[in-house]
Amino acid sequence: MSVLGIDEITYGVEDLATSARFFADWGLKEVAASHDEVVFESLNGCRVILAHLDKPGLPPAIEAGSTLREVVWGVESEADLKRYAERIARDPGFIEGEGRIGCLDPNGLAVRFQVTRKRDIQVPCGQSNTWQFKGRINQASPIYERAQPIEVGHVVFFVKDVNACERFYSERFGFVCSDRYPDRGAFMRCAEEGGHHDLFMLQLPQPRAGLNHVAFTVRDIHEVFGGGMHISRCGWDTEIGPGRHPVSSAYFWYFRNPAGALVEYYADEDQLTGEWQARTFEPGPTVFAEWAIAGGLDGNTRRQKNVEAPQGKFLTDKPKG
Repeated sequence: MSVLGIDEITYGVEDLATSARFFADWGLKEVAASHDEVVFESLNGCRVILAHLDKPGLPPAIEAGSTLREVVWGVESEADLKRYAERIARDPGFIEGEGRIGCLDPNGLAVRFQVTRKRDIQVPCGQSNTWQFKGRINQASPIYERAQPIEVGHVVFFVKDVNACERFYSERFGFVCSDRYPDRGAFMRCAEEGGHHDLFMLQLPQPRAGLNHVAFTVRDIHEVFGGGMHISRCGWDTEIGPGRHPVSSAYFWYFRNPAGALVEYYADEDQLTGEWQARTFEPGPTVFAEWAIAGGLDGNTRRQKNVEAPQGKFLTDKPKG
């Protein structure tokens, strides 16, 4: 019995048209639309739903304004769904029906579970050559003009009580802690074997509930760069990146999201098993990023923003004085 990952997320948004334009630029496929809702899918069928924040039936918001309203996790079977339902039947906001179960987590977020609807897919990925391993022979690394995200890889929330939230996801659904900021943050994966985290919860010095970011998995580091530069060309603003996280080893690029908070492309995170022992870290800038580019890259010049574009055909071409 295990949770397989995120199947669907729903935003409640103030500006539906702008939010929809952003996610189309982001590389998702629009599959349905109405006057108060737009539905997108990633390559493997993971869904991103944008709903007007006043749409009837939306779960309650954990903060004001545009933000994430619901996270739907996928499980393997109906039997798993039944077992999880028994565990959460007495939790606040319990629901059951139409192929889903759910409740509110200790942070007030609506969490739902369903038999996964995502598709198994195979996509070509760039291989890296290291001193010990030569995975790319007689082949150039790919260059991407834009990204096509594979799935929603993880979600990150500000929480009021990180320890209560960690216990909830561990005891109810079998999530495993990969690493921690003691009493401040918990990186959790949905099963013993998997990527470094599917859920990260962070308690601020003045605790509050809110969305920090939603992260989309792409194939490789080259797609992080190609996707980020396309989004830059589309006129959307970088928050920070590209860069690399020391804790998960992943490459990242964060953008400001009109649907709420931030959104991230990432690739090459650590893969863990049950033998992994959770580490502890003190939060800080160098723990968040081994390296990062402030302001991002300009998608046209392919250089850091606000830096003069290269002149001539080669970097060695210099104006004659």
